[in-house]
Amino acid sequence: MNQKEELGVDWHPEDIKSGLHKRGLSLSELSRRNGYAPGSLKSVLRTPCKPYQRIVADALGVAPEIIWPSRYQAESYIQRAS
Repeated sequence: MNQKEELGVDWHPEDIKSGLHKRGLSLSELSRRNGYAPGSLKSVLRTPCKPYQRIVADALGVAPEIIWPSRYQAESYIQRAS
């Protein structure tokens, strides 16, 4: 587990892009492979979208909750409170 995972900090967008690049991928390539317009997945870097988050996370080999913990914390709280 790296320091980001321990602290619950979202990955920096450049870390996400470089992780994809190391695997020979880009957000545009992932968009095309999944039937979206080439620029579609770029939005996941700034706007929550669970389907896009899953695509990126799968390509990086981690759970979306690891990359974007802030996007899942409130959801966990709501589920526990109800």
